Amino acid sequence: MSTYIAPIRDMQFVLNEVAGLEEICALPGNEECSVELVESILDEASKFATGVLDPINKVGDQIGHVCKEGVVTTAPGFKEAYKLFAETGWNSMPFDPEYGGQGLPAVVSMAVNEMWKGANMAFGLCPMLTGGAIEAIAHHASDELKQTYLPNMIAGTWTGTMNLTEPNAGSDLAAISSKAKAVGDGSFLVSGTKIFITWGEHDVAENIIHLVLARLPDAPPGLKGISLFLVPKFLVNADGSLGKRNDLICASIEHKLGIHGSPTAVMSYGENEGAVGYLIGDENKGIGYMFTMMNHARVNVGLEGVGIAERAYQHALWYARERVQGKIIGDNSGEKKTILHHPDVRRMLMDVKSRTEAMRTLAYYSAANIDRAHAGDAAAQSRVDLLTPVVKGWSTEQGVELSSTALQVFGGVGFVEETGAAQYYRDSRITTIYEGTTAIQANDLVGRKLAREKVPGAAMKTLIAEMSATAEEIAGDAQLATIAVNLKNGINSLSTAADWILANYDSAPAAVHAGSVPFLKLTGIVVGGWLMAKSAAIAVKHLAEGTTDDFYKAKLATATYFAAHQIPFAAAYAAEIIGGSDSVFALPENLF
Repeated sequence: MSTYIAPIRDMQFVLNEVAGLEEICALPGNEECSVELVESILDEASKFATGVLDPINKVGDQIGHVCKEGVVTTAPGFKEAYKLFAETGWNSMPFDPEYGGQGLPAVVSMAVNEMWKGANMAFGLCPMLTGGAIEAIAHHASDELKQTYLPNMIAGTWTGTMNLTEPNAGSDLAAISSKAKAVGDGSFLVSGTKIFITWGEHDVAENIIHLVLARLPDAPPGLKGISLFLVPKFLVNADGSLGKRNDLICASIEHKLGIHGSPTAVMSYGENEGAVGYLIGDENKGIGYMFTMMNHARVNVGLEGVGIAERAYQHALWYARERVQGKIIGDNSGEKKTILHHPDVRRMLMDVKSRTEAMRTLAYYSAANIDRAHAGDAAAQSRVDLLTPVVKGWSTEQGVELSSTALQVFGGVGFVEETGAAQYYRDSRITTIYEGTTAIQANDLVGRKLAREKVPGAAMKTLIAEMSATAEEIAGDAQLATIAVNLKNGINSLSTAADWILANYDSAPAAVHAGSVPFLKLTGIVVGGWLMAKSAAIAVKHLAEGTTDDFYKAKLATATYFAAHQIPFAAAYAAEIIGGSDSVFALPENLF
C-alpha cells in the first residue's frame, strides 16, 4: 500500500507563481501572512495528513461508524485524530481573529484542505461542514449568536452541519416542510425530518450546531417562505456551558457506497416538545443565507475532486512502479520491467497527473480571487461567481473519472478491495451529487452566471478576452506553440457555445439546458487549459534562465499533455451544445 504524500512542490508553485500568494498576503487583513509562513504551514499540514489522517483512512472505510439507539461511535482513531486536529489549530485557519480564528487567506486554507481531502476525505467532511456553518453564522447571524457559537466552532470544540434535504425535498428546496414556531422569548421550536446530514451525529466534539431550513406558520409558499435556524444538539447556558440535550435525535445512519468513515444521518427534530432553535437573520430569507454555506461547501467539494484524484494517482503510481507484468511494446531487451514502462499505463498516469494539476490550479486560482473579493475587488467577485459552479461540477466529474482511471492501472486487482484502489473510486462518486449535482451546477452556470447575469455574458466574455490574450502572448515561443494553438481552438469553442446559449436562452431554454452539463465541462477544460498554459509559460521562463529544477520540465510536459489530449474535447462539447438538443428530445416518453 502507498502512503499519502502531500504534493507540496506543486502546491507551492500554484500558490506562489500562479495564484499570486505574495500579493494576497499584502491585502488588507493579511499582513500577518507571508510566503515563508505558508511554507511552514504546508510542511506541518503535510505531516498531519500523512502521519495522522492517512493511517485511519482505510480503517474508516472498512470499519466505519456504529449507530446504536441514536448514539454514533466513529471509526477507531477518528475521535483522537479530530481532538488533535482541533488542538493544533487546523480548524481555525481562515476565520475571523475576533472569534479566535487565525485570519489566514482563503487560498492558504484551500491548499491545506486539499491535504485533508487527499489523506482522508471522510474525515475532511467534518471540518468542511463546520467551516460552512461558521461562514453562514458570521455573515448573517446576530451578534449574540456569533458571540455564543463562533468561538467554540472556530476552535473545533463544536462542529456544524447543513440541514436542507428532506424525504420529499431533495434539490427542490421549495418543497421543504419542516416547521418552526416562535416561543415568545426570541427562540423557536423546530420540527421535521432531515436526511443526508453529513456528520449529523458523532462522538468527536462536545456539541453539534445544526443549521436547519424550516418554515414559519405564516410564511409564503416556495423558496420565499423559508427561514434558517441555528439548532444546537445541546443547549448553551448563559455562561457558555452546555445545558440539556435538545429535542433532536439521530434516527438512523445511511449505509453508503463510499465515505464510510463519515456518518451521514437522518435527523429528527421536535419529536416531543420541539427542538429549540434561533433565527439567523430575517424571517423568510433562509435560502439566501444558506447559499453562503452552500457556496463555501461547493468550492470545497470541488477540492475533494482534486484531493481524491491526487490520492488515487499516488496509489496507482506506486503500483505501476512495483508490478512486473508482460512484455513491453517496442522493448526487445528481454529485461523484465514494471508496468510503468507500458505505453498505455504511461498514458493513464499522465492523464491523471495533468488533469489533477489543472484542477488544483483552478481551485487555488478561484480561492485567490475569493481573497481579492474580500478586499473589495468587484472584478474578482465576478470571477468567483462565474467559476464556483465550474470548480464544483467539473472538478468532481474529473475526480470520478480519474479515480476510475487510476483503478484501471491496477487491472483486476484494482477491483479487489484489499488493494485499496476501489475505495478512492467509491469515495469519489458522491462528490458529483452532494452540495448540488453536476446538473444543478451547470444550470447555475448557464442560467444565473451567463444568460441571466445583469449584463448577459459579461463575466464570461471578460474571462474569454483574458484567456485569448494569454494564448497570443505564448504563441511566439516555440516550446509553447502547440499549447497556444490548442488553447486558441478551445477558446473559440467556448466563445461559440456561449454566444449560442445567449442567443437561444429566451426562445429555447430547454434546448439550452439540454447542453448545460457539456457547457460546464467545456468551460472547465478551457479554463483549466488556460491556467496550465500560464503554468507552462512560467516553467519555460525558469528553464530559459538556466534552472536545474526538474519540476519545471515536468510542469511543461504535463501542460503540453493537457493541451494536446484534453483541450481538443472542447470542440466536441461545443458541437454537442449547439447541435445536440433535438436528439435529446427525439425519443417519445413511451419509448424510453
